[in-house]
Amino acid sequence: MADSSAPASLVRRLIAETFGTYVLVFGVIGAALFFAPDNGALPVALAVGLAVLTAAYAVGSISGGHFNPAVTLGAAAAGRASWTDVLPYWIAQIVGGLLATLTFGLFGVLSGKTLDFGAVSNGYDAHSPLGFSLGSVLVAEIVATAVFVLIILGVTAAGSTTAGFAPLAIGLSLTMVHLVMIPISNSSVNPARSIATAVLGGPDALAQLWVFLVAPLVGGLLAGVVYRPLFGGRK
Repeated sequence: MADSSAPASLVRRLIAETFGTYVLVFGVIGAALFFAPDNGALPVALAVGLAVLTAAYAVGSISGGHFNPAVTLGAAAAGRASWTDVLPYWIAQIVGGLLATLTFGLFGVLSGKTLDFGAVSNGYDAHSPLGFSLGSVLVAEIVATAVFVLIILGVTAAGSTTAGFAPLAIGLSLTMVHLVMIPISNSSVNPARSIATAVLGGPDALAQLWVFLVAPLVGGLLAGVVYRPLFGGRK
């Protein structure tokens, strides 16, 4: 008889991460394509918060509910995930994000509409909604990702007073982060999200993509390293 308390197999965890990242990117890109810019940042921020909340409740018990390479890196650095899982998780997350973007690409082809993935890609200078520079975007993405990952590590720690409500706290914190970051960079804090739109976003989005790979990963790693010194030894 199978032990229901045993960890899920790597294959099951990777499927969960692919699905969860698909839901996250489906929510944020769909809202960005169809609501922004006429309705501002709020619909997009709410969509991504609801997406990660519902996906975490759905499959977070299987994989840990990372759905973001920066979260996986931060969890490993904090001793909350295995380093051997990092690369497989990253691949699953990137695949999930790409599948979500391709879904919208298919919608566009079938309807004969041109969807502007460049407008919902992350960027700096002329491609920042408010024209923020490369340096500003780098710092903002590092700080925002670090804050987000610290919140995740806190609400999922053993003995946390938010036990059972962690996905809600994580979803609300991601909404907050997006409300701040959308005017700055269209808000990445997630390399899988940035890759997903850049592949159909045109040459400028691809040329600037490196920022939204490096900065969130640095922020996630920083959060993982400082979590225990700042908040104690809870796992």
